[in-house]
Amino acid sequence: MSGKLSPHRGELRAQGRPAVSAPGRARRKAKAPSKGTASSSGGKGGGKSGGRARSAGAGRRRRQTARSGGLGRWIRRLVVWGLIAVIWGGVALAGVVAYFAYDLPKVESIADIQRRPSVQLVSSEGEALASFGDLYGEAVWIGDLPPHLPRAVIAVEDRRFYAHPGVDPIGLTRALVANLRAGRVVQGGSTLTQQLAKNLFLTPERTIERKVQEALLALWLEQKFSKDQILSLYLNRVYFGSGTYGVDAAARRYFGKPARELGLYESAMLAGLLKAPSRYNPARDADLAHTRTTLVLTSMVRAGYLSLEQAQEAADKRARGRVALASHNRYFADWVLAQVEGYVGKLTHDVVVTTTLDPKLQSIAEEEVRRVMLEAGPERAASQAAAVVLAPDGAIKAMVGGLDYGQSQFNRAAQALRQPGSAFKLFVYLAGVEEGLTPDSRWTDGPVAISTATGPWTPRNYGGRYYGEVTLREAFARSLNSVAVQVAQGVGPKKVAAAAKRLGITTPLEATPSLALGASEVTLLELTGAYATLANGGNGVFPFGIQRIVSREGVMLYDRSGAGPGRLVSPRDLGRMNDMLQATVGWGTGRRADPGRPAAGKTGTSQDFRDAWFLGFTADLVAGVWVGNDDGKPMKEVTGGSLPADIWKGVMVRALDGVPPRSLQGPAPGPADDAASGDFLSNLFDRLIGGGSDGGSAGASNPQRGSSDPAAPAAGGRLPPAGSDR
Repeated sequence: MSGKLSPHRGELRAQGRPAVSAPGRARRKAKAPSKGTASSSGGKGGGKSGGRARSAGAGRRRRQTARSGGLGRWIRRLVVWGLIAVIWGGVALAGVVAYFAYDLPKVESIADIQRRPSVQLVSSEGEALASFGDLYGEAVWIGDLPPHLPRAVIAVEDRRFYAHPGVDPIGLTRALVANLRAGRVVQGGSTLTQQLAKNLFLTPERTIERKVQEALLALWLEQKFSKDQILSLYLNRVYFGSGTYGVDAAARRYFGKPARELGLYESAMLAGLLKAPSRYNPARDADLAHTRTTLVLTSMVRAGYLSLEQAQEAADKRARGRVALASHNRYFADWVLAQVEGYVGKLTHDVVVTTTLDPKLQSIAEEEVRRVMLEAGPERAASQAAAVVLAPDGAIKAMVGGLDYGQSQFNRAAQALRQPGSAFKLFVYLAGVEEGLTPDSRWTDGPVAISTATGPWTPRNYGGRYYGEVTLREAFARSLNSVAVQVAQGVGPKKVAAAAKRLGITTPLEATPSLALGASEVTLLELTGAYATLANGGNGVFPFGIQRIVSREGVMLYDRSGAGPGRLVSPRDLGRMNDMLQATVGWGTGRRADPGRPAAGKTGTSQDFRDAWFLGFTADLVAGVWVGNDDGKPMKEVTGGSLPADIWKGVMVRALDGVPPRSLQGPAPGPADDAASGDFLSNLFDRLIGGGSDGGSAGASNPQRGSSDPAAPAAGGRLPPAGSDR
């Protein structure tokens, strides 16, 4: 039939009946007589009434049928369009999956670990000091771990881990609601499997592509591995801070034990690190780490892994192994790390470096530097300090490169070039005694004038005071500039520079008259090493911090041997130098440094109080201290005999507490070499009269004001005010 409606059909629809064909109407007419016969037997009136009733009932049925027919059509349409939407949605989803899966990483790389080789630094006693690179511990299976460790991770990171297929819609919805309520991101919706997929295959960038790929890889992991395998992989690969990957490395780093031995509190603490390893690091902030740990314990209670009583008991006891303290030896660690590849070549595997550092002595040095500088530094306009402590053979036992590594990583002990002032006179007087001078040689302390290319140079003593005739010992102990310049001119600045280089000074030195007063720059480390030569029986010293280097498998890669460059100072000259150095500490400019046992040393102060030094040694230790400002601003009359001497004494007294005192090597036996002394003075007179300078350029640097103070005992028994020396 055509799309037009017939009148009959229109009438039927108006009455609520469905349209029927013409044969159907004929059949209904044929049945009418039988219905009329049956009705007539009941009477004419009864037949009409029954017919009307039947007609009304039929109408209701027809209306109901019409309504149900319309609803059915709508249901059929919805089903059809729903199927179409599902089909096209599947096609679209397949397209999206194909698009993001196109550049997925190769899943075969799951067994590969791409990381930097780790370098672990340990003390001479094997105590962990620092580590660099990526450190992985022993691979562990969750069945070998204490049950509370994986449970703590699941409770705080993915409570539905064993229920979802790798992606958790419920968790995503919960995180979305929480984030919307907070107005910021407070929860993440990633499952442990998704986190593992990211750690194994993807970069940490936050993009839609990365999240889709993360979900796809998570579903793949769930199909390939069991839940326990996935959890084991996660625990062995996840980052716990401080360069550690995996629970075993983290357990050893933070608690000094393997993961198999962790207690409940320790396990909860490691689980708490996962959210923000640096922030919740127990070595950085123990109280914040504890707060986070109690939150993990609470999560374990909510997950049904612990009772409230068990969690409270663990939180109250805070029972844990040894938590490594924050690294206070980073200046030394950085200095050592920079040398490792120089010994073993480019690193391709993990190594363990045994250093010379003494953790106890390192702490003492840091504490004394901080104590003195906090007490007196501000009022004296001194903002920085550095210290180095060596064994007599040059092994570095402590290194303080500044007051706060967190604020400045510049190592003032090993990197800063500063003028040593009178501390450089060690080399001037050594060159002199090597030419035959003795501590008892007589000199005249008075004004001197040295001819230079730019005119006369007239160095003067500290305070402008001169003491007339003095011994070489007295001139050294009081740090008299005029005598030091005379000695340097007598031997020649080139010999002074040669003596300094022979004892380990590697920085460029200008062989000019002002070299005698420390005008050339040096580092604290190399200057301390030079002084160590005298503590080491005259044998040369190369300051060193590495004893041996081995691979993680125990293969020896480097083992220090040898004893340096050998003898650099003769026994005779060593005795004479130690005589004068001991006088400095006993009654000279370094009296404030006297540690109450035999000690030798020298003060130094550069022009305008920009740098203050004290360097010295006992029979057991050598130490050097520098105080100043990074910007070179003058301090308020801080001399080498004041704050640096105080720091030096504090370190020595505490470090040698309980160690029996031992004497230093004294003067060599035999009469003074008067003939050599006479030749020296004759040579000096010729230089002063002739204006010679042994080839040096007198105008290369500014004259330095030296250190002189009131008389020493040899000149009348008067002592200089303690701490006023330079």
